[in-house]
This record gives sequence, C-alpha cells and structure tokens, in this order.
Amino acid sequence: MSAEGEESFRSRLAARDQRALAELVDVASPWLLGLVQGILDDPDEAEDVVIETFRIAWDKVHHVDAGSRGLVPWLLEVARNRAIDRVRARRRRARLTERLAVLGTVQATTPAQEPDEAARPGWHVHREVHRALSELPDEQRTTVHLAYFEGRTHSEIAERLEIPLGTVKTRLRLGLGRLRQRLSGLKDWVT
Repeated sequence: MSAEGEESFRSRLAARDQRALAELVDVASPWLLGLVQGILDDPDEAEDVVIETFRIAWDKVHHVDAGSRGLVPWLLEVARNRAIDRVRARRRRARLTERLAVLGTVQATTPAQEPDEAARPGWHVHREVHRALSELPDEQRTTVHLAYFEGRTHSEIAERLEIPLGTVKTRLRLGLGRLRQRLSGLKDWVT
C-alpha cells in the first residue's frame, strides 16, 4: 500500500468508516492470527486477541504515527503485546494452580498438544515467513523467534541470551528489516 493509500485508509478508519474496518479485518487477519497463534498455541484465544486488536485499532488508529511505521506493522505490534499479556496471565495461573495442587485443592493440568501449522488460517504465509527466517543470521533468527514465536519480552530475551538489552533491540530491528524486504512480495501492503 502506498503512503497516500495508507493515509487515506487510516483517515477512513479515524472517520469511523465501518467499510474500512471490514477491509482491514480481511487484509490483516491472516497475519495477526498467524502471529498470535504462534505465541499462544490456542486458536480460540488467538481469535480473541485478534478481535481485541481490531477493537484497539478502531479506537486508537488516530494515534498511529504515520511517519514512523505502517498500519499493519502497528497492528502486529498491538497483537503481539496482547498475546504476551495472555502468556503472562497463563504463567500466573499456572503458578497459582501449582501452589493449590501442592495444597491438594486442585488437579494439575496437562499441557496442550502441538497444533498442525498447516491447519491454521494463513498457513502459506507461515511457510514463507519460516523460509525467510531461515535466511537470517543465527543471532537475528534466534532473537526474532524468541520475540514473535515464543512471545518473550526484550528483557526476557536479553536475560535468556545473556546479552545487553540494546543488542536485543538491534538484532530485532535488523532481523525485522530483512524479513520486511524478503516478505515484501507477499502483499503490497507490508511495510
């Protein structure tokens, strides 16, 4: 999407044009679902996060800085942050369940089975993203994987890899820039 086209689209959303929101849902849903399902590993919860992301876009699209990034990257960031919030809530619930299980008041739950990626919406996008990821240098690939597939925060990545926070941010910026170039052919609106 050209800068003028995106600005027009953003203006329509800010003007509460419901057709623009419907178009945005059609265009961005496969990307958002792919990202969020990779983090949450739960299709129902991922759909909830995507719906929440579109609600946020509807309410806050006028806050997106047109000069710094595109609308779809902003949506991906919102969805990722919401998914990370859900992962953190799960961890809190799991710790509470463990504590209660020790006390004998609840049964421990079993982890979910790994889903079949090809059964997910947008599986062809997943395939291309994984190909592009495999072409990244190891450090960038690992950092991007931890951030966008495991839902780790920048601080958690720095701690896990035992590197400075600034290095994490640099590797993510470089890796995402290379992915953006490599994946630009998937859709003309990827910025």
